[in-house]
Amino acid sequence: MGRMTSTTARRQELAGLGSIAVASLIWATIPLVIRAVDGASIIKVFFRVFFAGASVAGYLVFTGRIREITQLSRPKLLQIAGQAVVLTINWTLFLTALDLANVATVELLAYTGPVFVAIGAPWVTGERFDRRIVLPLALALGGIVVIMAPQGLGVAEPRELLGAFLAFCAAITYAVLLLRSKKILRGVSGTTLMTIEYAVASLLLAPAVAWFYARGDAPSSPGAYGALVILGVVQTAFAGLLFLGGLRRVRTDRAAILTYGEPVAAVAFAAAFLGESLTIATVLGGLMVVTGGIIVTRLEAPQHLEPVPLEAAGTEDEPALDVEGADDEPPLDGNVSLESRDAKELR
Repeated sequence: MGRMTSTTARRQELAGLGSIAVASLIWATIPLVIRAVDGASIIKVFFRVFFAGASVAGYLVFTGRIREITQLSRPKLLQIAGQAVVLTINWTLFLTALDLANVATVELLAYTGPVFVAIGAPWVTGERFDRRIVLPLALALGGIVVIMAPQGLGVAEPRELLGAFLAFCAAITYAVLLLRSKKILRGVSGTTLMTIEYAVASLLLAPAVAWFYARGDAPSSPGAYGALVILGVVQTAFAGLLFLGGLRRVRTDRAAILTYGEPVAAVAFAAAFLGESLTIATVLGGLMVVTGGIIVTRLEAPQHLEPVPLEAAGTEDEPALDVEGADDEPPLDGNVSLESRDAKELR
């Protein structure tokens, strides 16, 4: 019985890691889509969350699950609204940083986020620090440095210095997002969380969007708006659901390390579809990141750490959302069944 439980837990963990890896690959296609979009960064963020929220809300309505939102407690709604604020700040910081500083500097600083996740997880989620995570974390971060450094790292002008600072702030807010997500997911399906989160983010951004439209700094073609629809539905809603489903099943630090696959895949996609060069440094750095990811997938949680990845410590008594038709198989935590049904219905 114990062996069966351990095997089931390991399969659930590998499924979670796989979902996160696929989500990272989808996110890596964002630069391909964003190339077709002009206009202010704030407008791009707005349409990203607006179309993502609309698609997920439509899915809830179509499946008759929109009532899940009304069943959430006021504290939980406030938690999700706070998450939406952090999400809005994170994406705005990152895209603004790209407008101010060179891509290599911004990407390198922004991808220090998983380091802060690994450091903060023991205090925020209750996951005890796993020393084995240091090697894959160092490999992944080192691989990003190897890829980005030849492209030129510098902050010679005040504008670039500001961009670098905003990129570093984006890394901090990314860590906050990931650590808070682990706790907030207790009692909420991924689709419900995303619907509320993106609706709040859209409302927060609306005044700034109106101002940029008044200035004429908006997308200028139907193709640009089409790209924004794809960005919202595929790279944000669908990939986000995959990521949240995976996050339920794995330790937060491992999830963060796997996201290092995103910039590596982005470079590969740029070489394949945009004709950008693929250098030796890029290949070497990519191999370092992939090696780090492989090490993570082979780590099994020892008994003194976390034999079955659970939700945030201190939330075990929080009641799971009661949804009719949920999977009968006992989940690893209170809500894996919700995410499992999301995935099955989407398939």
